[in-house]
Amino acid sequence: MKFKLGDFVRFVDEKREGYVTKVIDAQTLGVTDEDGFEIPVAISNLTSVHGHGVIAEEIDVPKPIQVNIASISTLENGIYLAVATDDKAGNVVHFHLQNQSANVLLTTLTTERKDKYAGSFYGILEAYQSKLVYSASLADLDIWPEFTFQVLLFSKADVKPAEPLVIKKKFRAKDFSGEQKELPQLKNKGWLIRLDELPSITIDAQKLKESFFKSPAEKKTVDVPLKEIDLHIEKLRDDHHFLEADEMLQIQLSHFQNALDAAIVHHFDKMIFIHGSGNGTLRDKIHKLISKNPHIKTYMDARKEKFGYGATEVIFK
Repeated sequence: MKFKLGDFVRFVDEKREGYVTKVIDAQTLGVTDEDGFEIPVAISNLTSVHGHGVIAEEIDVPKPIQVNIASISTLENGIYLAVATDDKAGNVVHFHLQNQSANVLLTTLTTERKDKYAGSFYGILEAYQSKLVYSASLADLDIWPEFTFQVLLFSKADVKPAEPLVIKKKFRAKDFSGEQKELPQLKNKGWLIRLDELPSITIDAQKLKESFFKSPAEKKTVDVPLKEIDLHIEKLRDDHHFLEADEMLQIQLSHFQNALDAAIVHHFDKMIFIHGSGNGTLRDKIHKLISKNPHIKTYMDARKEKFGYGATEVIFK
């Protein structure tokens, strides 16, 4: 028998029930009982309990969920992923693909983790329809696969055919840092993520107009930086808890470069960058950039009695 995350099950060899909250391997599931404890249980030792939550099914394709068009009228046309929490199964979330458009979508979902691929869903989404395509546990977010949606858009109207869409999505903690909201067409709360929205550049007409009347001197104004620049990520971003390591590094290096350029513009004689000790990655990157800069005379560890090896002093030419 095939079970899914969120299924209500009963142990065969003892009087205990709970919800499937984790797929451990092909033979073992994590089941959370009424006391909130997740217990590893062999699939052979479980049976589904009808009349509670989602009933386990023998088929792999998730059951479609019909959508009431009226309640999503406030959304822009597009393709959305509604990540709904499961009220009964703890950290389990269910991914509902929502077609908020007049097109018919021919859709596939493929997941990839460590160069291993799995077809997770295929099907047709009629206009303004929603379908369950995947389930997972938020507790396992760090090992979630990357999602790849392939979408063909079909319309009976007299319109030029749209190009097929290939949408890749790797979920991170920051995707779920916002407040949960009531999801369109679903009874559960969760997060709504638009998949087909491309980044756009918004032009502020007033600021654009004002820029035409600025003098060349005003346009080249660069703020005077501090003499000591703290590059610790918590000093630069309030949302650092939700950033990946590579994102943090890029933010720190960008802040470093901006401060360095400003110091050169204002003819600083020296400047200190506080990068911390850590694993030395940020320090090494900074030293590499400094060594290639023609405006820098030399650099050294800054005041070891104060910073240890966690800061670098730059001497300009």
